[in-house]
Amino acid sequence: MIRHTLHAARRAFSPGLRRYSETSGGELSEDVFERGVPPRLTKQASLYVHWPYCLRRCSYCNFNKYIPKENNDPVMTECLQRETETLLELSQVSRITSVFFGGGTPSLAPPSTIAAVLESVSRRAYLSDKAEVTLEVNPTPVGKSKLEDYCRAGVNRFSIGVQSLQDGDLKILGRDHSSHQALLTVEEARMLCPGRVSVDVMFGRPKQSAESWENELSELLRVCDDHVSLYQLTLERGTQLFKQVLGGEVTMPAEDVTAEMYQCARRSLHQHGFLQYEVSNFARHKAVSHHNTSYWKGRQYIGVGPGAHARFIPFGDGGVVREARTQTLEPDVWIREVQQRGHGTRRRIQLSHLELLEEVLVMGMRMSEGINHKHWELFSPQLGLREVFGTSSNVQELLQSGQLILDDRGLRCSWYGLALLDSILPALLVRLERQISQRLQRDHHAEGQTTTISNPQ
Repeated sequence: MIRHTLHAARRAFSPGLRRYSETSGGELSEDVFERGVPPRLTKQASLYVHWPYCLRRCSYCNFNKYIPKENNDPVMTECLQRETETLLELSQVSRITSVFFGGGTPSLAPPSTIAAVLESVSRRAYLSDKAEVTLEVNPTPVGKSKLEDYCRAGVNRFSIGVQSLQDGDLKILGRDHSSHQALLTVEEARMLCPGRVSVDVMFGRPKQSAESWENELSELLRVCDDHVSLYQLTLERGTQLFKQVLGGEVTMPAEDVTAEMYQCARRSLHQHGFLQYEVSNFARHKAVSHHNTSYWKGRQYIGVGPGAHARFIPFGDGGVVREARTQTLEPDVWIREVQQRGHGTRRRIQLSHLELLEEVLVMGMRMSEGINHKHWELFSPQLGLREVFGTSSNVQELLQSGQLILDDRGLRCSWYGLALLDSILPALLVRLERQISQRLQRDHHAEGQTTTISNPQ
């Protein structure tokens, strides 16, 4: 079953495993590899801005968020601006394609903060007036009251954290809004940004049944705009909900029930004109999230704010290889670092050729369209999709079972296979690693022979 976090992909993405390799570059001559990427992929990036504060912590959440002890909006705004300018200069990108304000609860940030950050972006790079600028919104009366001001500040798309239309479930989840407040917020957002409002809804909640989920979806589809994000509730260690389930206070739906909920949602959304363009995302009238699509297509992104992640080449620092970068988690420490040196980057790790391809594979396979041949060749010009995956017996089994498709368009999951992506990815990742290793061995062998010929005894 698909979950918000793809457990099968953790080998490529988990900080404790492969996401942040401790190597300093690898043996693949990444400089040559990266220089071969078209300039448009290195001269532009999307921008993620993290607002770390919440008024309370939801029972299921283990995201990087903090309850503020005092109002430090001015200093946070100043530091977000400064880090934005520092990292834009470091990346040397000339164009920001989209901006996403996430958190935490970014709708707690003053609209003036949003405007200030966007002004900082425009000072260092080109940001089109038509570029997608998204703000996550907690659908409380306070959040709703600021929507118009956010639009004036430059936001043109809202992502509303509805999560549930059942007040009892919202209480269990620790949310601080009611279903009625959520519906009013969605209505207001749709008036301000028609066609550019997404709603987040969660399934697999405690005591939830497939029948109640189907009824809830029907109600949601009567009021939502043109984009819906579905997430299966995942129990995370250390959260209040995890402890409640462990202690027997709360029960979760069985796996076969959540699987049916996911398929029910896919069918219902399709019947209402929504196309599934990614594992968890559905859109009609082409109202896809351009920002998130840039992640799934393996493009560069810059992360600003406490705990933000990034993938870009630091040309301004003499870099020629894409790096995985993480900002300091704790807001107070991050603020101090930004004030001292202009940014709060805690870790920066060069990605090897294999690690980059793993990310392109894992993220690309989340999309319904998968990975086309031309896109894969941007990152792997010497080993095409058919060369990597076409002769694998394990991959052949997935192709013959109808879960996977490899044709003239590229590599992708079938409609049936997309729901089983967790179980498909390991076979693809193993095959990719094996093919890259074999290619390395052949190259090293060829280099050795060239050296022997060039230097006869």
